[in-house]
Amino acid sequence: MRVADAIVKALEKEGVEVAFGIPGGAIMEVYDALYDSSITHILARHEQGAVHMADGYARASGKVGVAFATSGPGATNTVTGIATAYMDSSPIIVFTGQVPRAMIGNDAFQEADITGITMPITKHNYLVTDEKEVLKIVKEAFHIASTGRPGPVLIDLPKDVTQANIDFDYPEKIEIRGYKPKVQGHPKQIKRAVELIMNSERPIILAGGGVRISNAHPEVLELAEKIPAFVVTTLMGKGAVPEEHPLSLGFIGMHGTKFGNLAVMDADLIIAVGCRFSDRTVGKFDEFAPNAKIIHIDIDPAEIGKNVRVDVPIVGDAKHVLREIIKLVEFKARKEWFDHVNELRRKFPLRYEFKEGVVKPQFVVEKVYELFPDAIVTTEVGQCQMWAAQYFKVKYPRQFITSGGLGTMGFGFPAAIGAKVAHPDKIVVDIAGDGSFLMNIQELATAVDYGINVIVCVLNNAYLGMVRQWQELFYDKRYSATKLRYPELSFEKIAKGFGAHGITVEKPSEVEDALKEAKEVDKPVVIDFHVEVEENVFPFVPPGKSLREVLG
Repeated sequence: MRVADAIVKALEKEGVEVAFGIPGGAIMEVYDALYDSSITHILARHEQGAVHMADGYARASGKVGVAFATSGPGATNTVTGIATAYMDSSPIIVFTGQVPRAMIGNDAFQEADITGITMPITKHNYLVTDEKEVLKIVKEAFHIASTGRPGPVLIDLPKDVTQANIDFDYPEKIEIRGYKPKVQGHPKQIKRAVELIMNSERPIILAGGGVRISNAHPEVLELAEKIPAFVVTTLMGKGAVPEEHPLSLGFIGMHGTKFGNLAVMDADLIIAVGCRFSDRTVGKFDEFAPNAKIIHIDIDPAEIGKNVRVDVPIVGDAKHVLREIIKLVEFKARKEWFDHVNELRRKFPLRYEFKEGVVKPQFVVEKVYELFPDAIVTTEVGQCQMWAAQYFKVKYPRQFITSGGLGTMGFGFPAAIGAKVAHPDKIVVDIAGDGSFLMNIQELATAVDYGINVIVCVLNNAYLGMVRQWQELFYDKRYSATKLRYPELSFEKIAKGFGAHGITVEKPSEVEDALKEAKEVDKPVVIDFHVEVEENVFPFVPPGKSLREVLG
């Protein structure tokens, strides 16, 4: 059969039900094969949007997301989406078209060296030069993307390769020399970890995105209750434990809870699970948790010891390692520590000042949580992202989807579309800023076209808000190139122009009614909340400061 048909048949065998993308000349054979396929194809309006949709689908479902793009500009438009998935360890496969093999390197029309361009931001990538290798490559790609520390894989398909004919012989299993992700933790290291836990008086668990990836959330909660220990998370780890659980201290870091940050700094033991100790999480590296021993559990050995000193490294899958620790650890009362942390929580709660007649962004997020506590929430990046992380109390894994590592403005809305495709029965809300939403606003056409009814809550403060906040705090309010609002801009009208439903909210009394209206409308909804213009995100650990040096 034609290679293009063989690729699509292979995707079907891998269980792919939906894919996102935009066709073009170099990938037309694959799109021709998709025409008769069982795979639902969602036509995005920009290739970056397509990759974010595949990413959102992967994060919400736990399956591999798939995206297609043509050669040249189509391929280069995927780069930001691929880098976003790479930084957050999201399993996606991106198929790009390429000019025919004989024309590669000749500056042909719509030619770009996409494998060279994406080499630093993919877990692996392929330029298919032999049509007989294509099915093996597809099988390898799914294996690489979804195992170990997941990540994006790119497959570049020259047009004449997709036109060639091969026998369909799809491998059932694959062995990749040198690629053997370690799942089981070393027994000796696990024993050392248990000894540290039993000897500690002030333990705390730090859960990262790896907990979600390995579905280790039941083990994290069981371990926390058995030790017992409080749990903090990274931004990507939200949902590792229900955030209304009495052992949850929320997320830590630059805009994390003050009581969580201080508890980490006072701990004598940190049990870090599936996190990479990023600068946004730990603050000043050499002052992080100075009195604490650190146990670091991660499937990627490159992350252990990369940013912070580690006393007990354990390379392995979080779920497997935690199960072994749970078998060995025993309960130990730590009343003084619990009293201290609960006092921190009482003294330093999340709070903001309410103003009569002014819509506060925190209030909007609180109302979203009150009315849609089980919704999947995606976020854009900036102040809106941090307010969402602070005031939406996540109940279950894969409920909160955000761009953590790369911090990609424009991610949230297409990711919401992907999440809604994965879970059509769930309410999906994108908490956006006006700056971020504008970056992929064209995907309103996609959402309307396919009846993908997501709700976008735009916290419209007329600025590139987080940049403006830094300009206020560190640059004497010199608001250089951050003001966005102009009188003619109406997200309500833009939404209606695309065929979506638009609502404008200017008073606190209108917030709840707008959200209830959005729930009842049978189409995508954009709610334009005109919020306090110069509201800042607090708590705030300034860059280069320790987690103790919290503002607000």
